[in-house]
Amino acid sequence: MVRLEATELSAAEQELRREVREFLAGRLPPGSYQPGLGMSGGVDREFSRDLGARGWLGMTLPREYGGGGRTAVERLVVVEELLRAGAPVGWHWIADRQSGPSIARFGTEAHKRAFLPRIASGELSFAIGMSEPDSGSDLASLRTRAVRAEGGWRVNGTKIWTSGAAQATHLLALFRTSDDRHGGLTQYIVDASLDGIGISGIPFIDGSGDFCEVAFADVLIGDDMRLGEIGAGWGQNTAELALERGGAERWMSVAPVLERWAARMSATAPPGELADLGSVAARCWAFHGLSLSIARMVDQGASPTMEAALAKEMATRFEQECIQIAARHYGRLPDLNSPDEHESLLARAILVGPSWTIRGGTTEILRTIIAKELSRSA
Repeated sequence: MVRLEATELSAAEQELRREVREFLAGRLPPGSYQPGLGMSGGVDREFSRDLGARGWLGMTLPREYGGGGRTAVERLVVVEELLRAGAPVGWHWIADRQSGPSIARFGTEAHKRAFLPRIASGELSFAIGMSEPDSGSDLASLRTRAVRAEGGWRVNGTKIWTSGAAQATHLLALFRTSDDRHGGLTQYIVDASLDGIGISGIPFIDGSGDFCEVAFADVLIGDDMRLGEIGAGWGQNTAELALERGGAERWMSVAPVLERWAARMSATAPPGELADLGSVAARCWAFHGLSLSIARMVDQGASPTMEAALAKEMATRFEQECIQIAARHYGRLPDLNSPDEHESLLARAILVGPSWTIRGGTTEILRTIIAKELSRSA
């Protein structure tokens, strides 16, 4: 059964929101940066370091490893404000959202001391080595193989659609270590500078190059960089996807477009446009409540895999609907290269928005997860 419960931000959490909003207004004044669309925003290493210095990276990581020891809800508050501003979060995003928590949960003491403080400070950038050519949404069919060798594991194969790999210092990668479909997968922390790793950008439709192909040719990875037990990668990866799917980034990618649409609208706008804006705003509030409820569950020690899948399935479809509404009221085809910030952002959203229901799990896969979980609890 669905376990979501209505909840609101406390006074302290509201104060944190005010603090973050005030910081961003000073650190990212209009015209000083190119607003991005959600987690695919720009890469600004110094901005990430500034967030780390304020304790707004690694917020949920343990204090003894350089983290903030704070709640998932507090992190959600910070993330919502970053996404609303279209802040350049690309350097730290994956490390902060899922690689750090995965290392904290499954890593050795040496892993935690080596990586977590540098994730929390904004020093390290991670990418996720999951998808592969010809695997589609069937992650269990991956073929990149890690074989026992002197000094560790020898890896050969290819990962694709690896967001941020070109700038990442490390990858948290899933490799096949035996032929068992699910039990033959193991995770590794991979230094992106190792000999034999080739990273090439994949030009996207909007001209960006965030997606990458990562090729492994006889790459030697020490066994001390194995994350968790041999064969435990499938379960670990599933837990990691729960962190990825239930956050605000699944309904706030288009927030900068919506804010600029609303700012340009006058009180004399056509009633239909005002009604659409009201409908979008109401649903944004509902998705905020959904993400907040999931974050509360995480803070209570639950693992809301099904709830996160539900949120992602609904929210990314909502984002695409928002793009269609904003484009319809814009009145003409927007120009990607326009000096007008709103027009350029809207054009980019039109181009990349169709991918949002694919990343992090396709709509069909998510519906299957939801159906299976609901049938178990029936």
